[in-house]
Amino acid sequence: MLFLIILILSFICSYFLPWWFVAVIAFFAGLAIGKKPGGAFLAGFLAIFVAWAILALLKSEPNDNILATRVAHLMQLPNWITLLIAASFIGGLVGGMAALSGALIRKAYKK
Repeated sequence: MLFLIILILSFICSYFLPWWFVAVIAFFAGLAIGKKPGGAFLAGFLAIFVAWAILALLKSEPNDNILATRVAHLMQLPNWITLLIAASFIGGLVGGMAALSGALIRKAYKK
Protein backbone atom coordinates (compact mmCIF):
# COMPACT_ATOMS: atom_id res chain seq x y z
CA MET A 1 0.00 0.00 0.00
CA LEU A 2 2.80 2.40 0.95
CA PHE A 3 4.61 1.53 -2.28
CA LEU A 4 1.60 2.37 -4.44
CA ILE A 5 0.86 5.64 -2.66
CA ILE A 6 4.43 6.87 -3.00
CA LEU A 7 4.66 5.67 -6.60
CA ILE A 8 1.46 7.31 -7.81
CA LEU A 9 1.89 10.60 -5.95
CA SER A 10 5.55 11.00 -6.90
CA PHE A 11 4.86 10.12 -10.53
CA ILE A 12 2.11 12.74 -10.77
CA CYS A 13 3.94 15.44 -8.81
CA SER A 14 7.18 15.01 -10.75
CA TYR A 15 5.61 16.74 -13.73
CA PHE A 16 4.80 19.92 -11.78
CA LEU A 17 7.12 20.15 -8.76
CA PRO A 18 10.91 20.06 -8.23
CA TRP A 19 12.77 16.76 -8.01
CA TRP A 20 13.20 16.91 -4.23
CA PHE A 21 9.45 16.92 -3.63
CA VAL A 22 9.48 13.12 -3.88
CA ALA A 23 11.24 13.14 -0.50
CA VAL A 24 8.39 15.13 1.00
CA ILE A 25 5.85 12.69 -0.42
CA ALA A 26 7.78 9.65 0.81
CA PHE A 27 8.29 11.20 4.25
CA PHE A 28 4.62 11.97 4.83
CA ALA A 29 3.53 8.62 3.41
CA GLY A 30 5.96 6.86 5.74
CA LEU A 31 4.74 9.01 8.62
CA ALA A 32 1.09 8.28 7.87
CA ILE A 33 1.15 4.55 7.14
CA GLY A 34 4.70 3.28 7.65
CA LYS A 35 4.38 0.26 9.95
CA LYS A 36 7.94 -1.11 9.98
CA PRO A 37 10.97 1.09 9.28
CA GLY A 38 12.65 -1.52 7.07
CA GLY A 39 9.53 -2.00 5.01
CA ALA A 40 9.07 1.75 4.71
CA PHE A 41 12.62 2.15 3.39
CA LEU A 42 12.12 -0.62 0.85
CA ALA A 43 8.75 0.75 -0.29
CA GLY A 44 10.11 4.28 -0.63
CA PHE A 45 13.24 3.13 -2.43
CA LEU A 46 11.42 0.92 -4.93
CA ALA A 47 8.61 3.39 -5.57
CA ILE A 48 10.92 6.30 -6.40
CA PHE A 49 13.30 4.03 -8.32
CA VAL A 50 10.46 2.82 -10.54
CA ALA A 51 8.90 6.28 -10.89
CA TRP A 52 12.17 7.94 -11.90
CA ALA A 53 13.06 5.13 -14.30
CA ILE A 54 9.68 5.44 -16.03
CA LEU A 55 9.85 9.23 -16.13
CA ALA A 56 13.38 9.16 -17.54
CA LEU A 57 12.32 6.70 -20.22
CA LEU A 58 9.31 8.83 -21.12
CA LYS A 59 11.55 11.88 -21.52
CA SER A 60 14.39 10.08 -23.29
CA GLU A 61 12.60 7.86 -25.79
CA PRO A 62 11.15 10.59 -28.04
CA ASN A 63 14.67 11.71 -29.05
CA ASP A 64 16.06 8.17 -29.40
CA ASN A 65 18.11 8.56 -26.21
CA ILE A 66 20.57 10.93 -27.91
CA LEU A 67 20.96 13.29 -24.94
CA ALA A 68 21.09 10.44 -22.43
CA THR A 69 23.80 8.74 -24.47
CA ARG A 70 25.87 11.93 -24.62
CA VAL A 71 25.53 12.54 -20.89
CA ALA A 72 26.49 8.90 -20.22
CA HIS A 73 29.63 9.35 -22.31
CA LEU A 74 30.47 12.57 -20.45
CA MET A 75 30.22 10.69 -17.17
CA GLN A 76 32.30 7.82 -18.64
CA LEU A 77 29.45 5.34 -18.40
CA PRO A 78 29.14 2.61 -21.03
CA ASN A 79 25.62 3.47 -22.22
CA TRP A 80 22.46 5.41 -21.44
CA ILE A 81 20.88 2.49 -19.59
CA THR A 82 23.60 2.66 -16.97
CA LEU A 83 22.89 6.37 -16.58
CA LEU A 84 19.18 5.62 -16.17
CA ILE A 85 19.89 3.02 -13.47
CA ALA A 86 22.32 5.32 -11.64
CA ALA A 87 19.89 8.24 -11.63
CA SER A 88 17.02 6.01 -10.52
CA PHE A 89 19.20 4.54 -7.76
CA ILE A 90 19.99 8.02 -6.41
CA GLY A 91 16.29 8.90 -6.46
CA GLY A 92 15.50 5.61 -4.77
CA LEU A 93 17.92 6.39 -1.96
CA VAL A 94 16.27 9.78 -1.45
CA GLY A 95 12.81 8.22 -1.33
CA GLY A 96 13.90 5.35 0.88
CA MET A 97 15.59 7.58 3.43
CA ALA A 98 12.61 9.93 3.51
CA ALA A 99 10.12 7.09 4.03
CA LEU A 100 12.40 5.58 6.68
CA SER A 101 12.55 8.91 8.50
CA GLY A 102 8.77 9.19 8.47
CA ALA A 103 8.32 5.65 9.76
CA LEU A 104 10.88 6.18 12.53
CA ILE A 105 9.20 9.40 13.66
CA ARG A 106 5.86 7.58 13.69
CA LYS A 107 7.40 4.80 15.75
CA ALA A 108 8.99 7.28 18.20
CA TYR A 109 5.77 9.17 18.85
CA LYS A 110 3.61 6.05 18.99
CA LYS A 111 5.26 4.87 22.22
